[in-house]
Amino acid sequence: MAPARALTALMSLALLAAGCQGAEAEALTRLPVPKPPAVQGQKPVLWVSLAAHLGAQPLLLEGASAPLQLLDAQGQRFSARRLSLRWVQQPLAKPLEIRRSVLGPFASFEAAEQAALAWKALGVAAEVAHPRDWEVWAPAGMAGPKGYPDRQVQQRLTQRRVLQLNTPSGWRSLEGPVQIQAPGGLRFNGGVFAGPFRLQADAYGSWTLVEQVPLERYLQGVVPHEIGAGSPPAALAAQAVLARTWALRNRHRFAVDGYHLCSDTQCQVYSDPRHAGSAVRQAVSRTTGQVLAQNGEPIHAVYHASNGGVSADEDEAWPLPELTYLEPSLDWRSAPPQGLTLPLDRQEVAALLARQSGVVGAAHPLFRWRRQLDQASLRKGLGARATSLGSPLKPVVLERGPSGRVVRLAIEGPRGQVVLERDAIRRTYRQLPSTLFVLTPSGSGSWSVVGGGFGHGAGLSQAGAIDLAARGWTVQQILSRYYPGAQLVPIQALPADGQRRAL
Repeated sequence: MAPARALTALMSLALLAAGCQGAEAEALTRLPVPKPPAVQGQKPVLWVSLAAHLGAQPLLLEGASAPLQLLDAQGQRFSARRLSLRWVQQPLAKPLEIRRSVLGPFASFEAAEQAALAWKALGVAAEVAHPRDWEVWAPAGMAGPKGYPDRQVQQRLTQRRVLQLNTPSGWRSLEGPVQIQAPGGLRFNGGVFAGPFRLQADAYGSWTLVEQVPLERYLQGVVPHEIGAGSPPAALAAQAVLARTWALRNRHRFAVDGYHLCSDTQCQVYSDPRHAGSAVRQAVSRTTGQVLAQNGEPIHAVYHASNGGVSADEDEAWPLPELTYLEPSLDWRSAPPQGLTLPLDRQEVAALLARQSGVVGAAHPLFRWRRQLDQASLRKGLGARATSLGSPLKPVVLERGPSGRVVRLAIEGPRGQVVLERDAIRRTYRQLPSTLFVLTPSGSGSWSVVGGGFGHGAGLSQAGAIDLAARGWTVQQILSRYYPGAQLVPIQALPADGQRRAL
């Protein structure tokens, strides 16, 4: 069931009137939210969430060096250096019925999107949502696609959250969306952002603070936080290309909530662009407008910190269709040693993890790692699911992918088992930096985990890119190594938003 905050109504009076007809409230799948604008042109603009699910606590917005200028949907204007905002509950003129079929929760957007595509293939209007975890929503009564159990959610909403501003004459109600200009920048979350900004309602009854940020400025706030500002120039430039490509490929990620991307680890980490030093700015400028594409579309430009010496197939991380530019491969400076041939079995993974010399990116601090799983940690990861399994619990590797990564892990107990697949393994046991590992019993109810790398392992290894760039590799050579077959093209070579295939 969606969290309580996702079931509290918040919508404009115009949207409410459109959704309710006659004496009885019309049932909707979700609260209506206008779609964000298309991301297109040579200088595209992204709508990026700086803070989501707002409404439970007051919000203070502060201009960095000049007053903020606020304009709400009814034309009310206010200007102040600090804007003190709060949300209050007000009754709806008519109750609103929310009814929907739900798939999930899913460990990632990628997994949720594949479920949504499976539903759409059956003619069902499905969309990905993120009330707390990733879910897929469709009209009530729709049975889930094969392999995806559905559940029905129903709620009668009688209130909505109304945004209010503290003015010299008292609290004033505002109608969203609320536009905010910050001539001197907005001080927020330890940084300063240029904007402009919007406060707008989402699909769950809460609100979002959105920055409308040009793509190239967005990259200045992403690149140093994703790969590190001190990386060699070619590695920084490769990261800039990938961050740009990823943003364009994922611009539909939060369409249900009326914006494009978030600013945390569910997307790309985005922070104050002013923190970008000259090297980062040069990397972004050097690659301005360049993206990796295949068949006229931006690729799934996934990347991670360290692959531990072997790149993963996309299917080892997410249930994606075959992508020819994301293939498993041993990441060595020259030919890999004898005895290591893809696909890797458990014995070969153990042999790989025993080696460091000759492997690209071996300087990363999590290139090799050790962890311990005991009864307490096994139960903590599973949470309520562990109750029905009994005791003791035991982790069992059911399947490995071609790179040797664990793609199906069972947690077994006397009364049953829970099977974790792909990205759900690390989401459940966050102490594991990657799924490239071997398990060895280390005592009563305890297992030693020896592993390599940090992240999902597909696409570019940032540690590998830094290593290769330091050895003189160019941007094109680095990108070709990790995304064979993808082409470096200018943004204007991509079709316009309305002409692109559904992603």
